[in-house]
Amino acid sequence: MRLHQIWTSALIALTVQSGAAFAEVTVSQSNDPKAGFSQHFRALLGAEHEAIGALAEAERTALATGSLQADPAATRKASKRKEAARKDKPVEISYTHGFLASLPAPSGDADWQCLTKALYFESRGESLKGQFAVAEVILNRVDSARYPNSVCAVVEQGGRGGCQFSYHCDGARDVMRDRTAVNTAGRIARLMLDGAPRQLTYGATHFHTLAVKPKWSRVYERTVAIGAHLFYKP
Repeated sequence: MRLHQIWTSALIALTVQSGAAFAEVTVSQSNDPKAGFSQHFRALLGAEHEAIGALAEAERTALATGSLQADPAATRKASKRKEAARKDKPVEISYTHGFLASLPAPSGDADWQCLTKALYFESRGESLKGQFAVAEVILNRVDSARYPNSVCAVVEQGGRGGCQFSYHCDGARDVMRDRTAVNTAGRIARLMLDGAPRQLTYGATHFHTLAVKPKWSRVYERTVAIGAHLFYKP
């Protein structure tokens, strides 16, 4: 009996406290606590919707006026994703003068200049495929552990009996006078350095003209003949 009275008192106290809580927050004229709570809940939802609407309007205004700044970290990540997508996408090429002419005017660093000069002096009399093929050989050497790791070092490399690329030590002045040929060589060099596919020489690291027959040509594997050049790989 005493235990029942204790539980009853506790329940009454809890009910009174709940009623007081409702009285502090409700603005309803109803005597029904449930109705008051329901109206208060709707009032809170209405206020929340108004706040959200005001925030959305503020953001729209900020975007329109340019005052809302993007998250720098998110911008950097998006930029990196675009750059990665650009690098992962293979460069599509066509071995035609029209395709080369459609490209932006080429420019670049020392490696671009060295590759342009090598193509000019080693292959400017060849077809476009022949010039692309010589560029492939030079870049295949750059990628090989057997040779230096830059274009300039590869084309300027010496060897037994002379230079690896004859124009570099033939005693003549390396003056590129044919501006059309220079422009073509520069565009090919830019394309190849930017990752154009090497699909002509099958990994060749050597070539020679039909007018000569070096000793290494007897032991290396011939991969292809293009114009006046034969191409090989060890």
